[in-house]
Formats: sequence, structure tokens, C-alpha cells
Amino acid sequence: MKLQDKNETSTQHNHLSDTIQPEQEDIKAISPWKDSLRQLRKNHFAIAGMIIILFFILIALFAPLITSYPYDKINPVNRLQPPSGEHWFGTDDVGRDIFTRIAYGARISLQVGFFAVTGALLFGTLLGVIAGYYGRWIDMIISRMFDILLAFPSILLAIAIVAILGASLQNALIAIAIVNIPIFGRLIRSKVISLREEEFIMAARAQGMKNGRIIFHHILPNSVAPIIVQATLSFGTAILEAAALGFLGLGAQPPDPEWGAMLASSRDFIQLAPWTLIFPGVSIMLVVLGFNLVGDGLRDALDPKMKN
Repeated sequence: MKLQDKNETSTQHNHLSDTIQPEQEDIKAISPWKDSLRQLRKNHFAIAGMIIILFFILIALFAPLITSYPYDKINPVNRLQPPSGEHWFGTDDVGRDIFTRIAYGARISLQVGFFAVTGALLFGTLLGVIAGYYGRWIDMIISRMFDILLAFPSILLAIAIVAILGASLQNALIAIAIVNIPIFGRLIRSKVISLREEEFIMAARAQGMKNGRIIFHHILPNSVAPIIVQATLSFGTAILEAAALGFLGLGAQPPDPEWGAMLASSRDFIQLAPWTLIFPGVSIMLVVLGFNLVGDGLRDALDPKMKN
């Protein structure tokens, strides 16, 4: 009888462990980031945006390998040649290969977008966290700074900053970063204000945890999702603003193959050689569209209200 009872007990224990183990595995499998990634994979528009971005990244990285023409070599004999097997996208008004200039121009646009958004994200997040967490007069001063910057149209403010600093690609990058700082700052400020009154933050304070530790270990990790979404959307905006500054002659200077500058130099040939404007314009449109599609997909995937 004792042996039978032991066998029954061990059988029940094994059965209980078998039922608990799958439940534990299911719990482990349920992760917010994994769930968001699964939602993102289902979004066909976001996947299309990723393909567009990856396409231009590959073109930028392998530009010297996919084209044999120098981007700055002038050849008046071949000026305004239409697209052909020799020049896929044709040539511009001084005989430079347009496909080559677009490939090298992708490097400039992606670099401007990356560094401008990174700078805006770092400074905007820092100011937003300080304003939202400490509040009072610090919040008032920083918020008024954001309001002043947001009172101007972004492109006009960028033009004013570049006009003060001087026309160059580096100054255009700085101007675009400054223009986007209040966007990240206000976003993070509102998120921090909502988080600082949560129970786990109050519990951390009650345990004597210092403010710096609370910010870096609790507040910032819970603010990552909106930062990622805004950074992706701002990437396309930064590229568009860089192209606008380049079109006005305030960004990259000749002979750098910046897409906006290519549009500016070709606007007098819109009827005679429309391909000189079509290909740079389509490149700007596709890159901005790609980042917007990915940003919208990330917003839907990371927002719990949008999940099925």
C-alpha cells in the first residue's frame, strides 16, 4: 500500500509539473518586445518601408562598386543626355552621371538624418527628462524654450540658424538637430510626468533610491517606445529638411551630390531634360516614405491600444 501511495504521489507530482512547465514556457514566451515584433511583421506597409530604407542603405554603402563614374567629374560633351544603357538616369547640365550622384547623395542624406536625429534625441531627451521629473521653475524655463522654438515653422527656423552659422552641410545638420529638439523634449516630458506618479516610482523613492537611478533604471526604460517611433518619423523629416536647405543653397555645397542641391541646379531644365529633376525628387520621396511607413508601423506595434 505504501509503495502504491508513493507511485500515485509521484504520478500526480509529474502530472502537475507537466502542466506547470508549459504554462511557465508560455509566460516566458510572452514578451512585450517579441509581441511588438510579431505585430510589426504583420504590417505589410512597414515591411515595404524597411525594404525601401535597406535598398538606399545598400546603394549608399556600395556606391563605388555599382557605378564607375566619379560623382564630380564634369564632361560637357555628354551634358543633358537622356537615360540610356551607358547612363541609367541620364546626365545633368555639366555631363555628370545622375545615377552616380544619387548613389553618393544617399550617403549624405542618410548621414544627415542619422546625426541630426541622434543629436536632437539626446538633447531633447535630456531636457525633457529634467523638465518632467523635477518640475517647478526648471520645467517652466525648459518648456518656454520649447515653446519659443516651436513658435517658428521648422524650415524657417533652420534657414535662420544656417544663415547665422554659414551655409554648409555641417551647419545644416546642426540647424536640423536644433529644430527637432523640442519635438523629442515635449514628448519625453509628457511621458515622464505620467510616469513619476506611478506606484513603482513612488516605491523606489520610498526605498531611498536616488533620482539619477530612478531616471535611468525606471523612467527611461519605460519611455523607449515613443522615442523609437518619434526618431523613425523624424529621420524622414530631417532628410526632407536637409533637401530643402540644399535646394536653397544653404546645405551641401557644390560639387557634393546632395539631392536637394541637384534639384536646384536642374530646375531650369524641367522641360528640356525632366529626368534631371525626376530621379532626385523620386529618391527623396521614396526615402521619406520608407521612414514614415516604418514609423507608422512601429507606432501601431508598440502601442497597446492598437494591438489585436
